[in-house]
Amino acid sequence: MSRGAGEQQPLILILSDIHGNLEALKAVLYAEDLTKISGIILLGDLIDYGPHSNEVIQLLMDGLPEEKILINLCGNHENAILTEMFSKFSSQRGSESAKYTSSILSRESRDYLERLEPSGMKEFVMGGKKCLAVHGSLDNAFWTSIFPGDIHGDYKEYDYVFSGHSHYPHCFEVFYESEDPAYRNKKRALFLNPGSVGQPRDHNPYASYALMNPGTEEVRLKRAPYDVEKEIRHFPDQVDGFYKRRLKRGI
Repeated sequence: MSRGAGEQQPLILILSDIHGNLEALKAVLYAEDLTKISGIILLGDLIDYGPHSNEVIQLLMDGLPEEKILINLCGNHENAILTEMFSKFSSQRGSESAKYTSSILSRESRDYLERLEPSGMKEFVMGGKKCLAVHGSLDNAFWTSIFPGDIHGDYKEYDYVFSGHSHYPHCFEVFYESEDPAYRNKKRALFLNPGSVGQPRDHNPYASYALMNPGTEEVRLKRAPYDVEKEIRHFPDQVDGFYKRRLKRGI
């Protein structure tokens, strides 16, 4: 979805649901000139499912300028592992994957995860606009997704809502009733989900992410091809094969 004429500074890079997929993350970071990125929003689930949770965290630490990271949220997978509460996953294989990931995380990785925004959501101001970053939704920051037509909460106080968790990219607007004649008694909220870098589920296997120009409100939902087979070869036997097979089809 594109809004406005042309891509101008500043640009915000928005990433979510990397899920331990190192090749996918590399593809995204190599596809963009980070010197032209003024801010980075990370919406959670950096780890788990994929075979490279430690390596993904290391690449984020080494490859992303810390001063440009505006938001770095804890997702439901980080939350489950840090709290050792594995019962909320929708399947036994999900619980077992998280337990395995917990067993192989380095001390440095755990230290990084413990510095994430623990609530899974954070309000902030960007370009004079009131923003909400949330891994899931206001109804449940960790386990309930925002979808077009099913947004799970009242967001009328926000101008921009950035969310992840669903693994489906979207960009849409909701207009709330408001006593503001200058804007025809409407208050707009723009919702943006960049999709999943490491485990897309929208039938496109390429790494999904987003760029936003807050000045023009241009949004670009982007895909980066990567070597899926190379990533798959690194999956351990302790993780259900379902998680590597789904990468081929983006499901």
